[in-house]
Amino acid sequence: MSDSSPLPPVRLHPEAELARDALSTPLLSRAARLARWAGPQTRVDAGGGLVDEQLPAAAEVLGLGEGDSVEGLGPDGGDAAALASEAWRVAVDAGLVEVVDEEAGTVAAGADLALLTGGSPHDVLGVWLAALETVLADASVPDLDDLVEAVGEGGEVDLSRLDWDPEAEAEFLDGVLGNLYLLTVSEDGPGEGPVPLPALAASMIVPGDMGEPSNDVLEQVSDAMMRLDDQFRVLAPVGLVEYQPVDEALMADTDEEPSEPPAPVDDTDVSRYGMVRLTPLGLYGLRARLLEAGFTAPAVGDLAGKGADALLDETASYGPRAALAETEQWLARREPLLAARELLGAARGADMGAPLRRLRCQQALSLVGVQAESALREVLDDAELGGLARVWLSEHGASDVPAPSEAMVFWLTIDTVAAQLAAEGNSEELRELVAGLAEQHRGFFAAAWRVDHPATADVLEEMGRLHPDKRVAKEARKAAFKARSQRGE
Repeated sequence: MSDSSPLPPVRLHPEAELARDALSTPLLSRAARLARWAGPQTRVDAGGGLVDEQLPAAAEVLGLGEGDSVEGLGPDGGDAAALASEAWRVAVDAGLVEVVDEEAGTVAAGADLALLTGGSPHDVLGVWLAALETVLADASVPDLDDLVEAVGEGGEVDLSRLDWDPEAEAEFLDGVLGNLYLLTVSEDGPGEGPVPLPALAASMIVPGDMGEPSNDVLEQVSDAMMRLDDQFRVLAPVGLVEYQPVDEALMADTDEEPSEPPAPVDDTDVSRYGMVRLTPLGLYGLRARLLEAGFTAPAVGDLAGKGADALLDETASYGPRAALAETEQWLARREPLLAARELLGAARGADMGAPLRRLRCQQALSLVGVQAESALREVLDDAELGGLARVWLSEHGASDVPAPSEAMVFWLTIDTVAAQLAAEGNSEELRELVAGLAEQHRGFFAAAWRVDHPATADVLEEMGRLHPDKRVAKEARKAAFKARSQRGE
């Protein structure tokens, strides 16, 4: 992803709802319980972690007995001591516990612990975001068995023996989560539905212009899937994702003799290879991280308090559903007649973005009731808005709507096609519109090149490229040449 272009807008749940979700996540709730349990008797090591002697008591506080495990912590679930140690580390990193004396190893309740019960939803989410950062860092660390094997004589971890680059691993996970975010918020993506793990891994490995992936590339995708399987198991307890792990049968050693006949499986069931989806809380968390990293990551509702000029300009890059949702929220805050006047005023202009602004204005006005009629009548004689006003009034059954002049009809046609080109590019709907215009209006191109619109030449040129009939396409290109000549281009 590039931080220079805005991402599609995300639809966030209310902060109060997200805060409740955060408080109920297994990891943050365990961290909070340990923070409330901690007292003068609690001792930590030089790194702030609970000393080994106190892990059983911490596990008991969490209701975990010896050998207990929780799904989501590593391939084997993890044991009680590991769960308690992880929850304590999150409590320290999130400010729920404070180390008051490093030499003595004593702790006290952190300043942020009170926020979980007495703070605002935004405060609670701030604590959760701090916990998330700790878990994301953990997710990039190699498997514990690999770490043990890499410990040198002095007790230090030899990273060269791990074949592990911490920075590259963190960047890989960030890239995966960025792609998952993009898939979730894109209008043609799965939305709140799950994403198959192979597709997510492939999005990081397979070049976009590659046809049939080579065996080497497929092996890289498989390796990436196994890494992601471990990482998503770690990320699930903090509430970032909901994850269905890779079927253990797929990772079984094929050289080993099975103790009993394997159960029949459906080889076409993609869910066996892992399915992941961002939770509403996860969407909030990833957007916060993207904003922190300098990305433009809008959310539906961001424009509700801004002017109509910001609404029309910024929703120009939104998909239809997101633009509709944003516009509905903007209109909900305003009186219909005043909103219509503001929208019409913001739709004027001769710049390149003006046609799409007018299209967004027309779409917004379609949501406004008959209370806006007087605002539309006020612009009937406006060269840029008169055609749009006539369309709206006719669609709403208004009486005494003056017929448009031929010049206005042609100007509105050019403006509409220019807006559709900006909004959709070479869509099938636009191709049908272009074909229909040439068929319904004999001599269209002979008159269209004279239209005094900044986009006339560009529109005619695009119509020539899009029209399936070579003869008509040639007419359009000739008309585009005449339009450019007329404007001295």
